[in-house]
Amino acid sequence: MKLFKPAFIVLSVTFVIGITILLGTYFYIKSDLPSVDVLKDVRLQTPMRIFTQDGKLISQYGVKRRIPLTLDQIPEQLKQAVIATEDSRFYDHPGIDPIGMMRALVNLVVTGEKGQGGSTLTMQMARDFFLTREKKYIRKIREIILAWHMEQLLSKQEILELYLNKVELGHRAFGFGAAAQVYYGKSLNELTLAQIATIAGLPQAPSALNPISSPARSLARRRIVLLRMLDEEYIDQKQFEEAVNAPVTAKKYGAEINLDAPYLADIIYSEMIELYGKDEAETGGYQIYSTASSDLQAAAQLAVRRNLHDYDERHGYHGPVKQLWSSELTDEKNQLADPAPWSEEQMLTYLQEVQTFESMQPAIVVKVNDKDIIIFNQQGKYNIIDWDGLDWARPFINDAKQGPEPETASDILQEGALILIRQREYDLHWQLAQYPQASGAFVALDPKNGAVQAVVGGYSFYQSQFNRATQAKRQVGSNIKPFIYSAALENGYTLASVINDAPITQWQAGSGNAWRPENSPPEYDGPIRMRVALTKSKNVVSVRLLRAVGLENVAEHLTRFGFNKDDIPLDETLSLGSGSHTPLEVATAMSVIANGGFLIQPHFIERIENEMGEILWQANPKNACDPCIAETKSNSNIDDPDDIEALLAAEFGVAHQDDEPVKNILSAPRVISAENAFLVAEMMRSAVQINGTWDNRGTGWRAAVLMNRRSDIAGKTGTTNDVRDTWFSGFTPDLVATAWVGFDDNNRRLGRTTRNQNLVNKNPQKYNYIGNALVGGESGSHAAQPAWIRFMQHALAGKPEHLLPMPTNLLTVRIDKGTGKLTNRTDNTSMFEYFTQGTEPQNFVVDAEIIESADQGDQSKKQIEDIF
Repeated sequence: MKLFKPAFIVLSVTFVIGITILLGTYFYIKSDLPSVDVLKDVRLQTPMRIFTQDGKLISQYGVKRRIPLTLDQIPEQLKQAVIATEDSRFYDHPGIDPIGMMRALVNLVVTGEKGQGGSTLTMQMARDFFLTREKKYIRKIREIILAWHMEQLLSKQEILELYLNKVELGHRAFGFGAAAQVYYGKSLNELTLAQIATIAGLPQAPSALNPISSPARSLARRRIVLLRMLDEEYIDQKQFEEAVNAPVTAKKYGAEINLDAPYLADIIYSEMIELYGKDEAETGGYQIYSTASSDLQAAAQLAVRRNLHDYDERHGYHGPVKQLWSSELTDEKNQLADPAPWSEEQMLTYLQEVQTFESMQPAIVVKVNDKDIIIFNQQGKYNIIDWDGLDWARPFINDAKQGPEPETASDILQEGALILIRQREYDLHWQLAQYPQASGAFVALDPKNGAVQAVVGGYSFYQSQFNRATQAKRQVGSNIKPFIYSAALENGYTLASVINDAPITQWQAGSGNAWRPENSPPEYDGPIRMRVALTKSKNVVSVRLLRAVGLENVAEHLTRFGFNKDDIPLDETLSLGSGSHTPLEVATAMSVIANGGFLIQPHFIERIENEMGEILWQANPKNACDPCIAETKSNSNIDDPDDIEALLAAEFGVAHQDDEPVKNILSAPRVISAENAFLVAEMMRSAVQINGTWDNRGTGWRAAVLMNRRSDIAGKTGTTNDVRDTWFSGFTPDLVATAWVGFDDNNRRLGRTTRNQNLVNKNPQKYNYIGNALVGGESGSHAAQPAWIRFMQHALAGKPEHLLPMPTNLLTVRIDKGTGKLTNRTDNTSMFEYFTQGTEPQNFVVDAEIIESADQGDQSKKQIEDIF
């Protein structure tokens, strides 16, 4: 009793002091304790993810990678592995595990060091959310109190779900959903037991135990996790043996990108930064759905890259990247090459350091035969590039001149050459390659509401992040003419108006020079109807129309299509396209013609969701209808208002719920009349057709020929002076697209090409009309239009033709082709033409004015059909 009483007093005093310290500490940090609301609405720092309209991931932004999952989405084996390893009594303690704490205390007394152990999952959560990892007693006390506090506010299931989504697991992965993607490129439910055990062992020391940085330590840690699962009877002996002996399969994976569309993603990223700021945008868990579908975006990217390869290859081969060895020691582009061939080890080591973009791969030529070469590739394998993959490579001399066609492989390459190879998109055949020196851009949008369907800013975002589709203002050339002709229609001209296609000489007193705009080619037809003039893209007619309408009037008219007034030159070169605009601006302007006269606003984002899939923002663009409900009703047989609203939702892409009828479809401003838009579109349809005879074909005739003569396509080529910029813009009522090709160096011309018989032999007829066998000077129809055709061939495949209905204020009358006057003849000298009521011709042609011509239409049509 003598010993018990002092001991009891000491213990009591110690207990009181301990309680007093704990209570004092509690009240000291009480103000810092999280509220119920904070804990129940924890905002995980989740990266921004950008998707196509149909849900394909195209990019992810943010330092911390996290894929939030609900508890029922997480495999049971992973929960068991984590609990067995980190906190086996998780469901039994109130946030603090006395046994674990005692074990940690004993370790401290015995070793004098603050070792690991004693922390429950709840304590780890408290530390990770609100504290640091510094090993101080006050931090541990705060951690204990916070853990107990959290257990009072949250259920065990809520705590476990937060832990599994929050814990740091190395390589910027936070949460097990992200870890599965980072280490295995899979979702959690696709992992094996061995893989689950590997990532379940990471929380203790993610940097030191992860399978990429420390595979040996990771294996040892995996064994410990599996032993704990075996001890807790979560797995049996057979499962243990299989998992513990499984090979290491981890490697670092990027985000699970379904479609790499970096130009589109970068535009959306910039908009999100502008809306939310960089930190919030990158960590707020936003899921952004673009307006572009994965199908059309992929088709646009493929069309641009193939078109640039075609352009570059018809202009010749620039030679190997480098000559690594050569018995002749004549590497003119680099330092002298080695005299002796390299070993496989040397080649493989060298190739691993060569960076390439897109579909390009580096390779080394090890043997040159007569009609093929043997290469060693980046995967350490030998392959053959046959003559079909080499024969295009005649020497590049300059942009307007190429060397002779190669006859053997030795005319092209030597052994020891470092080259680039690529797999052709259309037949997957490997061929010699090079990066295109010319640049390209492409944009497609829905003319009804401005939703961008595809955007490509260049050959490769990883080569150049400059987005030429939205940032490059380039001279548009003849792409401006439809808008000039629209101004003429607004000022009394008709499709049958006759303008003199004759040379112009304008003396300029200020410079002392004469301005002589020329047609391209420099051919003149004399008096010509306005429809034919646009079809043939007559430059001097465009100048005469500008003069007739007035420079200021034309400039004002162009602003109606969305062109910035500051970008419109106030001189007569405006009529030839000397103004500079981006491809997006051109496509937006073309949409006015395609949709019947409404100025829509292009947009890239369809909706923004939070990490739980709740819609935070939904696009509600202005649509090409005014008033929308009345116009839709007049064009349908539907009377019920709710049915009309549902039809509008389907037509314009506006979300519609049965219990929430659409009431907010906005109307875009009408900027030109429906009649004006229809008539300009008619002329542009002629520009992509063979119009009776071969000599009357439009400048964009290849579009109709290669697209089975669809009647609903319209378009316009564009080529600037000295061929520095080439364009093609075209549309149907449902889709507008603009393609541009040129050099980033605006002083460099696209040049011309001579015949390469090796390329012609691949397809001696059709290949001459779209591809790298085109011959002659580059132009909008040669350089830019092929990308538009390939995209539209894909986009319109299987879709029926769709023409906007003719406005009620239009009529058709039979006119004489030569004079545009009325005629009673029904032969090849006449045709039906469209007119706004009141503008149709009043006088009949007299016999003396009629020009008889042989009808070669059937012959020309047969000729084209034979070719294609």
